[in-house]
Amino acid sequence: MGVRVLVIGSGGREHALLIGLRNDPSVTDLHVAPGNAGTAAIATNHAVDAVSSDEVVALAQKVGADLVVIGPEVPLVVGVADALRAAGIATFGPSAAAAQIEGSKAFAKDVMNAAGVRTAHAEVVDNPGRLDAALDRFGPTWVVKDDGLAAGKGVVVTTDRDAARDHAAECLESGHPVLLESFLDGPEVSLFCLVDGETVVPLLPAQDHKRVGDNDAGPNTGGMGAYTPLPWLPAEMTARIVDEVVKPVAAEMVRRGIPFSGLLYAGLAIGQDGPAVVEFNCRFGDPETQAVLALLESPLGRALHATATGTLADLPPLEWREGAAVTVVVAAEYYPGKPRTGDVITGAEAAGVLHAGTARNADGAIVSAGGRVLAVVGTGDDLAEAREQAYARIEKIKLPGSHFRTDIGRNALEGRISI
Repeated sequence: MGVRVLVIGSGGREHALLIGLRNDPSVTDLHVAPGNAGTAAIATNHAVDAVSSDEVVALAQKVGADLVVIGPEVPLVVGVADALRAAGIATFGPSAAAAQIEGSKAFAKDVMNAAGVRTAHAEVVDNPGRLDAALDRFGPTWVVKDDGLAAGKGVVVTTDRDAARDHAAECLESGHPVLLESFLDGPEVSLFCLVDGETVVPLLPAQDHKRVGDNDAGPNTGGMGAYTPLPWLPAEMTARIVDEVVKPVAAEMVRRGIPFSGLLYAGLAIGQDGPAVVEFNCRFGDPETQAVLALLESPLGRALHATATGTLADLPPLEWREGAAVTVVVAAEYYPGKPRTGDVITGAEAAGVLHAGTARNADGAIVSAGGRVLAVVGTGDDLAEAREQAYARIEKIKLPGSHFRTDIGRNALEGRISI
């Protein structure tokens, strides 16, 4: 029997999920809401508000979805998965209560402390009058986080106390508490895990490049590129992350009566003492998903459906293609500030080009419609070959004013990352 799948979201992550689902022979019908110009080529796009539980449930029922996969964090945090489950629809994505692991940094810290998981020392500041004294307890590198959702851009890491204070004050003025953290040293790793209660199945570890410019220059973004696997990361470290971080957190959430079901993303710093958590996300990360799923050989629909239906423990071990994958984000002019949109893109329908912020204009041409416009994926027998393919594909894309990093995966390739 064929499986009909509805994916919620409109970015490069969702395009990658749809490509993976299309390659699963058990998936016969693909829908996405709202989708973008690229997803329309492989799925039926629906103009539905992704954060409206009523609209999403109505669409899932209309298309007869056997499985709904929620891509972004906001629908999860506001409870769209709860509404779908209440309607009897299998859903990949955690409940609103479990999604607090991303939606509230303070909640995540509390869970980690209870589970005995290594993370940065943290302090919540919710009163501007206490800010200066709190800042004095941190540094010389300050880590300042908005305690709410900020689409990957709510974190400032700086050695400049004034810059740290300005970001904290801005968050407090907008009504959000601020989390101050001690700085975790060591290279960062993103590890995605399928989680069904206490069952944890890791995917390949990846590394994101958050800052806008080459050599990690400029402000944080939602992510400018990623690669997988990590040649500098010992194979046993993935097992350590699962055993020391993900499994204890999953068990603690079960203990609290809010079991996690879906994709738990651990962002980690790998220091001399092993893995320490920088942050958790309650969904597939973007742009790491585009690279990781490019190497998955097991049926994606089967894995997501098993997670959603509580049968992950019965899933056969995941199989991966040998080699490496690299994804490079092509961003609109002025991103991560207010991006320029509406420009016609050429080369956007080529192989390996995933759409993140695109639409079609009145003439039917593909145009930019967001900050991160495309995610270009290359694969190969090794990291060098995957990088070469990704950048060769970018050369054929034209978007006025666009920019991208030229160094995705380069430090790893040149042996400049070690733990």
